[in-house]
Amino acid sequence: MALFRAKARIESDPRLTLEAKRETTYYKDQSEMMARFLRILGFSLTIVFSIGAVVGGMITMYASVANRTREIGTLRALGFRRTRILAAFLAESLFLGFLGGTAGLFFASFLQFFTVSTTNFQTFSELAFSFSLDALIALKAMAFALAMGFAGGILPSLRASGMEIVDALREA
Repeated sequence: MALFRAKARIESDPRLTLEAKRETTYYKDQSEMMARFLRILGFSLTIVFSIGAVVGGMITMYASVANRTREIGTLRALGFRRTRILAAFLAESLFLGFLGGTAGLFFASFLQFFTVSTTNFQTFSELAFSFSLDALIALKAMAFALAMGFAGGILPSLRASGMEIVDALREA
């Protein structure tokens, strides 16, 4: 209550060009530009590394399909439907995405123990921040990892499921 009275007095005085605010609000406002820069940088790096991860997963899955053409042909000769083969290779790709997401969360959990500091060039004060990992962030990260696994595995899975029996057995 005292803050609101002091704020009203300071801001209503025409001789002063001041704005009264809490200390936490002041530092939040001061660090907003740096926070925006870090968000843009993090988002850009996420996109670049995600594309690399999807391409790497796709190469791995294409190699898996190429190495198992005889098995694919045998499964098709035994009566397995194309959708089952598609689902099997897609499940493998999603499992690889899950493993990658789990490893990423494991190593990211150690970032909670570090505090990073930088200089705010607007005020030349030090800004310190730390990373936090909670259940919602972990859930979003795992969903993103599974989406990358799906994106990297859908084309090789379609190739595996589209193989003709004779061609698959002949290639091997």
